[in-house]
Amino acid sequence: MQLKESSDVLTSRANALVKQMTAVRKSARERRENGTFFLEGARLCADAAISGTVVLVCLYTQEAAQKYADRLAAVLSCAEKTQRISGELAGYLSETQNPQGVFCLCRMRTPQTRIDPTGKYIALSDVQNPDNLGAISRTAEALGASGMIVEGGCDLYNPKAQRASMGSLLRLPIVQTQDLAALLEECRQNGMRTYASTPDADALAVTQADFSGGAVCVVGNEGAGLRDALLQSCTRVTIPMRGRAESFNAAAAASILLWEMMREAAR
Repeated sequence: MQLKESSDVLTSRANALVKQMTAVRKSARERRENGTFFLEGARLCADAAISGTVVLVCLYTQEAAQKYADRLAAVLSCAEKTQRISGELAGYLSETQNPQGVFCLCRMRTPQTRIDPTGKYIALSDVQNPDNLGAISRTAEALGASGMIVEGGCDLYNPKAQRASMGSLLRLPIVQTQDLAALLEECRQNGMRTYASTPDADALAVTQADFSGGAVCVVGNEGAGLRDALLQSCTRVTIPMRGRAESFNAAAAASILLWEMMREAAR
């Protein structure tokens, strides 16, 4: 598909739009205050546009228009503003070693508030690493989880998290909370089972947990794990380990927990 190119090419880092996109890319505060976020890459930007994300601005290079014509077309057809930029400016805007030359400024999603009492959810408490956050959302979507619950931790719209999620953070239902303990109590009152992941050997093996109905399984901070209040209010589950490692990476643990949760649901 042949795209119509703009007659002018933006080259200046001092341009107001470039400054705005750079600020949003770098700062969680800027994202929160403006309700916008930054995406990079032909596939991720196209996935966002196709899934209904509001694209306010799309900047792209001549090379991207030729190399990623079909994907870029999906973005340009719905973007409120489009602008061709130079390859040098693309290198300035990019966080990757080999920029594809497609960048979008998007509007944040409307926050989710409802939890399906019959659903299966992975909950994250203070997960800080954006790669972990993105990977967990990708696994949750791939395995068919009902959604993800997030308390604190990494900004959902961190560019690294968005890239690691491959678009899942823009499609998967996500409920954000400042009080996970209270939300879990509400889930229990609605008939859901709540589980807290721990490396403690005396906890219930996750392979023995009952995931036949609505359930939430909580994963904690990469270093500190889960705080005592959450561990005490939920059924503690552990992933049996035979090797010498003391624990799993947060993303690996969440993947195993999700697999067990969704495997039980498929029986």
